[in-house]
Amino acid sequence: MAFVGPSLILLFNHRLTAPQEADARASLGVQRIVEPPPEIQTIWSQVPSDPDNLADWLTPVADWLAGVAKPGDFVLIQGEFGATFRMVSEAFRLELTPIYSTTDRKAVEQHLEDGSVQITHTFSHVRFRRYEG
Repeated sequence: MAFVGPSLILLFNHRLTAPQEADARASLGVQRIVEPPPEIQTIWSQVPSDPDNLADWLTPVADWLAGVAKPGDFVLIQGEFGATFRMVSEAFRLELTPIYSTTDRKAVEQHLEDGSVQITHTFSHVRFRRYEG
């Protein structure tokens, strides 16, 4: 099946929420949402801290992205900072539009009987923002 509008390719460590999906379809005109296969998701989610350079580690991710995306598609890229920077650069090279999700964060602080403090954070999607290149 050929898709006329842009796709949204996912490269991040969470599941796309219903508000994010609705926003992608409404504000970006996304026709199709593409999740990475498990082996690519594992690579993306488990970036090692030891290597000086992530090029070799991320080669399968870059190859997958090049194979599923077409110029003009959006790529939601969020994750380990160095990996994110590298894949945003790769997205620009492939003539894709790299984006990230902006959120509102609300914190609730609860003082417990034992004197400790429990803080719960709730994040709500606001909009997508394009990485600037």
